[in-house]
Amino acid sequence: MQSVTQDRRSGEVWDGRERWWPAVTTWLSWLPAVFGGLFVALPIWGWNGALVGALVGALLAVAVLLSLAWTTELTDTEFRVGRARLPLDVVSGVDVIAKGERRNALGPGLDARAHLAVRSWIGTAVRIHLDDPADPTPYWVVSTRRPQRLAAEIRRRSRCR
Repeated sequence: MQSVTQDRRSGEVWDGRERWWPAVTTWLSWLPAVFGGLFVALPIWGWNGALVGALVGALLAVAVLLSLAWTTELTDTEFRVGRARLPLDVVSGVDVIAKGERRNALGPGLDARAHLAVRSWIGTAVRIHLDDPADPTPYWVVSTRRPQRLAAEIRRRSRCR
């Protein structure tokens, strides 16, 4: 069940969902796929084939970029990141990872057993600590543009206080 909350200070209404759209620079970095399709097909099939090649390159680029656009969703019972699901009853704590701390959290400070759901174009994240004897994963690191809000909502909806 989806629950909607409203921030008392800002008045912002949040339904627990966040879509990770790729950054504009990421979209622009796939522009060569369009020209690649055009220039590969041009000498073989002429301009009509080149336009088809450019269209195929553009469709390929859009398909790849849309596959990078995950959704996070927080319900009353679980936290979903893409297809991964985390029941909130195993959450034992949540930390906010600020922009400056992210490099250490994903590098030297990272436990190799951690579940990572990060995107390079999102600078902040949350670390969700788990207390599940059946799962060796100590925590999840999840990119988010609203780390304080997400951490507060996970704390509120889970058993960690």
